[in-house]
Amino acid sequence: MNRSSMSDSGLYPMPGDEGERLEALRQFQIMDTPPEENFDRLTRLAALLFDVPIVLISIVGRDRQFFKSRVGLDVCETSRDVSFCAHALIQDEVLFIPDALNDPRFATNPLVLGHPFIRFYAGKPLVTRTGHKLGTTCLIDNKPRGSFSDADRKLLADVAELVMDRFELRRLEFMRSVSHRRFESVARSAPDAIIFTDSEGRVTFWNKAAETIFGYREAEILHRSCEMLVPDSWLTIFEAEMERLRSGAPLELADRIVELPGLRKDGSEFPSEFSLSTWYEGDEVCAGAIVRDISERRHNEERLFRLASLDPLTDLPNRGAWRECLKKEMASLKPLTVLLMDLDGFKEVNDTHGHSAGDAVLKDVARRLQRVCPDALMIARLGGDEFVALLEGNDERAALLKALEIVRTVSEHYEFAGLRAEIGISVGIALAPQHSRRPEELLGAADLALYRAKKNGKGRAEMFVPALREVAVARRSFENELERAFLENEFVLFFQPQFGLETMQLTGAEALLRWNHPQRGLLSPASFIDVLSTKPSSAETGEWILRSALRQAAAWRKLVPHFRVGVNLFESQFRTGKLVTVVEKALAQYALNANALELEIVENTRLHDDFATLQMLKDLRNLGVELAFDDYGTGFASLSLLKKFPVSRLKIDRTFIRDIDTDPEDEAIVRVILELGKAFGMKVIAEGVETEAQMDLLRKFNCPEVQGYLFGRPMPAADFEAAYIVKG
Repeated sequence: MNRSSMSDSGLYPMPGDEGERLEALRQFQIMDTPPEENFDRLTRLAALLFDVPIVLISIVGRDRQFFKSRVGLDVCETSRDVSFCAHALIQDEVLFIPDALNDPRFATNPLVLGHPFIRFYAGKPLVTRTGHKLGTTCLIDNKPRGSFSDADRKLLADVAELVMDRFELRRLEFMRSVSHRRFESVARSAPDAIIFTDSEGRVTFWNKAAETIFGYREAEILHRSCEMLVPDSWLTIFEAEMERLRSGAPLELADRIVELPGLRKDGSEFPSEFSLSTWYEGDEVCAGAIVRDISERRHNEERLFRLASLDPLTDLPNRGAWRECLKKEMASLKPLTVLLMDLDGFKEVNDTHGHSAGDAVLKDVARRLQRVCPDALMIARLGGDEFVALLEGNDERAALLKALEIVRTVSEHYEFAGLRAEIGISVGIALAPQHSRRPEELLGAADLALYRAKKNGKGRAEMFVPALREVAVARRSFENELERAFLENEFVLFFQPQFGLETMQLTGAEALLRWNHPQRGLLSPASFIDVLSTKPSSAETGEWILRSALRQAAAWRKLVPHFRVGVNLFESQFRTGKLVTVVEKALAQYALNANALELEIVENTRLHDDFATLQMLKDLRNLGVELAFDDYGTGFASLSLLKKFPVSRLKIDRTFIRDIDTDPEDEAIVRVILELGKAFGMKVIAEGVETEAQMDLLRKFNCPEVQGYLFGRPMPAADFEAAYIVKG
C-alpha cells in the first residue's frame, strides 16, 4: 500500500506519490476527453456482470474526479473531496464499502445523503505499469450489499485491467507526439509493437515487441515494405493510405485507435489495435504505428461478456440477455410468441435428492427445451426453475401445439446417479403484437397466463386473454385491502373447541383467523389466507394472532387449567429468525406455562433440509411448546421428517375423516396415521368430525382427540366462552 497523508482539506487521503502520480496521469491525456465506445462498452459490461445501476471509470485529478465513462449517472465529474475513489487510490486491492451510511468516512458525504444516494461501493484502482494509480473502475448501488466475494473482486480486477490496457496505448501515442527522440528510446522496450516507415512505406524502425508479435527479426524487415504485415482483408485500405502518405495528404486512420487484424510471418492473423500517425523529418513525411496484440484481451472480454449474458448452470442466456433480445426483436415489429415456463414439483426433487440432483434436472430441462425449440430466437433461464422461449410468428394454434410439446417432453422422467425423478412444467403463452407491443408488458401477459396454468392444475399450457389482466388488477386491489386490514384492526380471532374423545372433556381450541371486511362482511381464511401468506405483513399478522390467542388462553385457563390453544404459523415467521423470542416474550407477558400453546405447521411448509428452522423448532420444544403437523397426510412429509422434526402431534386432515365410514381407503389412511402417532410417541387429533358414525369409528380406532362441527363450529371468543368455558 502506498504511503498516504490527508489532503489540505482533510476530507480525503492523499497518496504518498501524489506528484509522480499526477505526472503519470498527464502522460495519459485522459482528463476531459470525450466519451469513447471502447470504454462505454466496458462500463455496460460491468453493470450487467454485477447487476448495479451505476458503473464509473473515474480518473482522479489534482482536485476533481473526471468520469471517462459512466453508466447510470448524469454528471461527468465531481470534486475530489467527495470522491469515494480518492480513498481507493491509497490501497492496492478493491475498496469495498457495504453500506456508506454505516461508514464514518462517508456517512455525511453529500453523494450518500443526496443524489445518487450511494450505499454500496466497490472500486478497483487503475494502476499503470509503473505502479501509479490514475483512478478506479467502480460499482455503485443505492442499496447496501453485505458481501463482495473473492470471485467478484477478481471480475472487477479483470474489467479494470481491460480499461488500463486501453489507456496504455493512449500514453504511448501522447509520448510520440511530445518528443519523437524520447519516444524512440522508450519504444525499444515497450510491450507494444512500434513501427516507423518512410514515405514509401518501408520500415525504418522495428522494436523488440514488433519482433515478438509479428515474428520478423529486425534484420528481416528493415527497409522492406510494411505491406507484408497487412492481411488481404484490409490491403485496399492500406494501399489507399500509402497513396495519401506519398502525396503528403493526412492519413484517413491517423490520430485514432482502430481495430484491424495483423499478419504474422507464419501467415496467421491476430486481432490488434493500430494507432497511426505521421510527422516530417526534413522534407520527408514519415509514418508510425503502435500495434497491440489484443488476442488475450479479446479472450478476456468474451469471457466476461459470456459471464454477463449466460446462466452459469445451464449455459442458456440469462435474464439480462433475454431482456435485450426481447427488446430488439419487438422493436423490429415482427410477430412473436413468448412461452414462459415454470417447473412443477422441482422443489421436491431438491428436498428429496439434494441440490446436485436439482442442478442435473435443470441442465436436462435446458437440453430438452433446445431440442423441442431448435428454431427459437432465444431460450433463456430467468432464474430458479423458470425458463422462457421466444419464437417467431404469432399463430395461436401453433403456439399452443409447441407449448403442449414442451409439456410432454419436459415431463418425461429424469434419471441421474441411479435416481429417478418426476417433474412437470406449466407454460404461459403471450403473442406480439396482439397482447402487447411493449417487452415488459408482453412478458407480464405470459406471466399471467402461467399463473392461470398453475392454478388450473399445473402440467398444462394457457394462452393469455385480456380478462387475465383484469383479474390481476383486481388481485392487486385485493392485496392492498389486505395490507390495510391489519393496520385498520379488521382481523378477528375465532375459536373451535377440541375434546378428548373418551371423556368428551374440553382440552383446548384452535385459534382461526377471520377478516371482518368493511364491505363484504366476515371472510373465512379460504378467501384470503393464500394471498396473505405471500405478503411482507404476514409475519407481523402471525405475531398478532399468537399474542391475541395467548391473551385469551390466559383468561380461560383460570377456569379450565389444562386449556391449550393451537395457533397456525405462517412460513414467513420462520424466516424472520425471531419466532422463539416472540413466543418466549408472549408466554411471559401472559404468565403462561409453555404447554398452554400448540404451534401448528402446515405439512407442506418449506422446512426441509433447513438447519436454522430445525434448530428453531427444537428450541420451541425445549421451552415446552407443543408442535403439530396440521392437515397431516395431504402433503409430502415423509417418515424421515417425523423422525427428524420434534413434532408432538399429528392432525388428521378432514378430507380423510369425511368418508371414513364409507371409503375403506380413507379408513386405512386414518388407521395408519394413528399407528404412526403411537410408534413415534406423538399425540393425534382428528379434524373435521361431523357425524356420529365418524366419531364412533374414531373411538373404535382409539383416536385420542377430535375437533369438528359435530362438537362446535369456529366462533368469536365471547360465544366460545359462554358455550364451553363458563358452562364447563
